[in-house]
Amino acid sequence: MTKQEVLEQLKKLGLLAVIRGPSPELTIKMVDALIEGGVTGIEITYSTPNAEEVVRKLAQKYKDQILLGMGTLTKPEQVDSAKAAGATFLVSPICEPGIVRAMVGSGLLVMAGALTPTEIFQAYSLGSDVVKVFPGSLGGPAYIKAIKGPFPYIPVMPTGGVSESNVKEWFAAGVIAVGAGSELCPPALAKEGKFNEISLRAAAFVRTVNQARTELG
Repeated sequence: MTKQEVLEQLKKLGLLAVIRGPSPELTIKMVDALIEGGVTGIEITYSTPNAEEVVRKLAQKYKDQILLGMGTLTKPEQVDSAKAAGATFLVSPICEPGIVRAMVGSGLLVMAGALTPTEIFQAYSLGSDVVKVFPGSLGGPAYIKAIKGPFPYIPVMPTGGVSESNVKEWFAAGVIAVGAGSELCPPALAKEGKFNEISLRAAAFVRTVNQARTELG
């Protein structure tokens, strides 16, 4: 997929599962369970053991059936290896110019992390296609609404503090998608082998996202 196609798919899905898996094997099972529940936007973080190998296996298994990317990039050299593994988008929790420029140079969809107005503007100015507002829990939807005042043209996606109970508030504030981690896919459930529960959580989260966007028009 082209970068623009990935962006359109992200907007269409409205939801990314941000996965910090406990092991490569359990991470793949977590993703299988999420997909079973209808969550097809998958971000494997570099804090997952053997993250690149996990992405490689998922890319081979699901191909274009899912939107697969890598997150928690903190080193420029991770950009090429993430792309080689099969990532179609790259996410960093920070706005460090060297990392963002390397991400942009990959030709993949880029989501750099930022929090303050200055950081958000800087991330977008450096070429980030979407700005990951992190941690979203610090300001909440009200903060996003305030940010969209001076920056209505900057696509934003919050991660951290996103739950089923507040999804509608985030979209009402103007985000293009939300990133959900432990609220959507707790590693503890994977360790306990409760993959059916992960699928049920995923299905409920997708329903909530779709309903919220439908109601908001």
